[in-house]
Amino acid sequence: MNGEFSHIESWIFDLDNTLYPSDCGLFAQIDERMGVFIANHFHVGRGEARRIQKNYFKTYGTTLNGLMAEHGLAPQAYLDFVHDIDHSPIKPDPALSAALAALPGERIIYTNASVSHSKRVMERLGVSGLFSRIHDIAASGYQPKPHKPSYERLLEQSGISPQTAILFEDMACNLEVAHDMGMMTVLVKTGASHADSGLGLLGTGDEPFVDYTTDDLAGFLGDIVKGR
Repeated sequence: MNGEFSHIESWIFDLDNTLYPSDCGLFAQIDERMGVFIANHFHVGRGEARRIQKNYFKTYGTTLNGLMAEHGLAPQAYLDFVHDIDHSPIKPDPALSAALAALPGERIIYTNASVSHSKRVMERLGVSGLFSRIHDIAASGYQPKPHKPSYERLLEQSGISPQTAILFEDMACNLEVAHDMGMMTVLVKTGASHADSGLGLLGTGDEPFVDYTTDDLAGFLGDIVKGR
């Protein structure tokens, strides 16, 4: 075991574009479904729907949070609709499965998506039995990353100590609060994310709150276990 990580007891992973590469195109599907939902809900054209969608994403952290805050939208119908996508582009990842299984301590999914979507992704990857908890947007009280109450609910509900935890994310903006709380942080670069939309959310890895950067999650985890 690499000594720099020997104190870690809780391994926390974002889901989309972190456990699998963004070129799978799943978030592009979700993004498209978001636009359709908004167009239908507000009876507007697709151009106006996209403007609304991206404004809420930038302002509130997720499109859903904006819809709830400004329009009192009940979240479940939205989550069911936007995650009704084709998950088949995700392929099994035996190397990732083996690397995750070798980690000491607990492994947790922490996502702004839903439990049902998370389970489908995990099944496709072949990692379903390796995580003790899925902390989704509902568990966060619909407060998304990077808002601090989301992280606080994660710690409260799981009993995690931030000083013995590490967070893996594809968006640097979601690592700052975790780092401030005392977690180690890893920026996972799996390709340009459709979610970034030119907002600069992915980061570069040079941010002071990013401890490590990798473009190979399975290899990075394997090196930790092997003591490299």
